[in-house]
Amino acid sequence: MKKKTIVAAGGLVSNDAGELLLIYRRGFWDLPKGKLDEGETIEACAIREVREETGLTDVQLGKLVGITYHEYFDKWIQCEVIKETHWFVMYAGGTQQLVPQHDEDIEDIKWVARKDVTGYLQHTYKNIVDIINQYYASL
Repeated sequence: MKKKTIVAAGGLVSNDAGELLLIYRRGFWDLPKGKLDEGETIEACAIREVREETGLTDVQLGKLVGITYHEYFDKWIQCEVIKETHWFVMYAGGTQQLVPQHDEDIEDIKWVARKDVTGYLQHTYKNIVDIINQYYASL
């Protein structure tokens, strides 16, 4: 049986201090991301999802870092899916307020210095570790 592919986009968001934005959801540190809406570009999806999940309002889109894939069972459509997530470099300057999107189970949001990111990566998913490593290698 062919698995359904769900396309999503998200961001590796940095601030003026060069810190990386991480969100805490369902017991894991993660990056903001979400599903592509019908008729939406992948770039617009990435910006929208980062804004919705973090409360950031002024987000600048940069280059594509990479694409990750992971499989899971989607309880809403009752089938196994492959999620294809397009990850972009993003920048959020100034002192914007962070507001976790609680209806998406986001409990916390933190700006994390590069030297501290490794500690957070012990409590995340392999594909998130991989894309963060790709991001730092591209800087």
